[in-house]
Amino acid sequence: MKKAFTMIELVFVIVVIGILSAVAIPKFAATRDDAVITRGRATVASLRSALSTLRQKNILKGSFNDINGSALEAEIEYGLGKDWSRNNDEFTFRCPGSGTCDFNITKNKLVKGDCDSSCGMDDL
Repeated sequence: MKKAFTMIELVFVIVVIGILSAVAIPKFAATRDDAVITRGRATVASLRSALSTLRQKNILKGSFNDINGSALEAEIEYGLGKDWSRNNDEFTFRCPGSGTCDFNITKNKLVKGDCDSSCGMDDL
């Protein structure tokens, strides 16, 4: 006599796998969005740190000129990620979905401008 799975056992396993995947896929998508937002927040911290470093370097050189966007972008060790773009002194983060968050260099400080609430950067 051969041993094998019955049709009911196979259907039951397929249903369980379907339920597990229906739960896991939305959780995975939410986790990916959270990771993109966290990477964006880390880039803001890098921009602020690089701005501080540039200010200190300029003071040591005796230069008190304003720092521009290209100098700031060049100071970041790993560059801007694919979710970021720069237009002169404005840096724009494209949030997961369709929102954006703008940051401007104003008086040698990185200041948050227009920002959609879906970006997760309300407290910056």
